[in-house]
This record gives sequence, structure tokens and C-alpha cells, in this order.
Amino acid sequence: MNQPAQQQPPGTEQDLTPRADHGEQSYRGSGRLEGKAAVITGADSGIGKAVAIAYAREGADVVISYLDEHEDAEDTRKWVEAAGRRAILVPGDLAEPAHCRAVVSRAVEELGRVDVLVSNAAFQMTHESVEEIPDEEWDHTIATNLSAMFHLVKASVPHMQPGSSIIGTTSVNSDNPVPTLMPYDVTKAGIANMIAALAQLLASKGIRANSVAPGPIWTPLIPSTMPPEQVAEFGNQVPLNRPGQPAEVAPVYVMLASDEASYVSGARVAVTGGQPIL
Repeated sequence: MNQPAQQQPPGTEQDLTPRADHGEQSYRGSGRLEGKAAVITGADSGIGKAVAIAYAREGADVVISYLDEHEDAEDTRKWVEAAGRRAILVPGDLAEPAHCRAVVSRAVEELGRVDVLVSNAAFQMTHESVEEIPDEEWDHTIATNLSAMFHLVKASVPHMQPGSSIIGTTSVNSDNPVPTLMPYDVTKAGIANMIAALAQLLASKGIRANSVAPGPIWTPLIPSTMPPEQVAEFGNQVPLNRPGQPAEVAPVYVMLASDEASYVSGARVAVTGGQPIL
């Protein structure tokens, strides 16, 4: 990877150097999500953007939830609409429970239902000691990464039919916590646990719940939340000896959302470049 450029949090795709691959030129759909309505959080950039592009090319309409990275979100909209699908942009802070409910309400208002919920938006910051983690940052990380998923799921389930799918983005960190990312680690372990519980709670409704555990994936979150020396070595720690691209994660989200995965619930799929998860 070329020498990365640092950013200020939360980071943007427009300033990401080197640029990430979201499958813009490579992903080919085959109708696996034809007619489905999907809500994807953090869909302005990174994994969420790649999932939005893939879902649209597979035939789904997409609600693009994001914080305030309007230029990035508009670019995602462009690719979704180029695939002939509807793109609905909903900016706002998922740390606020009311906004989580508003995202789902907008999806139901515009698309009539929620067939797929991808809870993917996340926040992290690097800290070398427990003492330097601000209380407010701990609360914000929990609210954005973990509590938001609860509120999104709770709001979505009444609008889901049998065959619907909930997908959470966990991380290799949930099993192999990086000490300098402790609040983030905790939320990712919590998401894995929540998905395992939801798979059992929602089975009687015919709703499936699964998670994806990415390893080092090159997104704006990395150069905006890690020190330069860690960014420069990002991805070198896994057996494939490189960071993954968002486009390399998206196909797993497609599979889990599709009817082909009708008996897959409670699963956790590793996309880690060879680093095992428990």
C-alpha cells in the first residue's frame, strides 16, 4: 500500500489516500436481492458503501444512513441509482436513539418495509492508557456502535417479514482485542453476542440474524483514528500481509442477506485475511 495520508475523524472517502475499492468497477450482480428493501448504516464510506453498491446491483433499494459526510453519501447514491435502484439518504447521529428510529421510519415510509438491516456504522479512537479515555468518548462509542444496533433492530423487527435478515458488523477485535482500542473492542464483542441472542429470539418470526467479522479493511476510519506509524503498517499483521478492500467484504453481506442463506442464522463470518476468530 502506498504511504497513507492522515485524516481528522471521522474521515472521508474523498480524502482517503490511497483510495479504497468498493467494487465500483468490479462487482457484478445476478438478481440475488431482487426487490428487497435494505437499510445500511455507515453507507457513505468503507464497508457500508461497498455493501450498498453490491446490494443495488443485486436488485435491492437502499437506505443510506450516515453521519454528515454528505459528499461521500452522494457518491454512494450515484452508484446505487446507476444500478437502477432507489437510494434514500438519511443523515444524522445514530448515537441518538430517536435518530435510529427515524432511519427505520424513513425506510418504511419510502419503501414500505425493511427486508435487510445492516448495522455497520462505528466509531473508534486510539488511546495508550485507560486513564486518557474520556468518559464522554466511552459513552459515545457504546452508543454509536452497540446501542444503535439495539434501537435499529427494535424499530425494524415490526416491519420485517419471514425471510428478512439482520446483519451486524463485528470485528476480529472482538476475539483478539487491541488494547489501544478498548472501547471499540468491547462494542464489537457485544454485537457478536447480541446477534447470537437475536438469532434465537427472532427464529419464530422467520427473521435471521448473522454477523460479519472483518479484519484490517482499508477505510477512512483507519487514517482518522490511528497514529501514523500504525496506519503505515496496517494489515501487515495478518497472514495475507495486506489490508483488505471493502469490495472484498461486501459479497459476504450479499450472501447473508439473500434467500440462499435461508438456513444460516447465528453465524459469524470471518473476513480477516487469514487471522482466525474464535
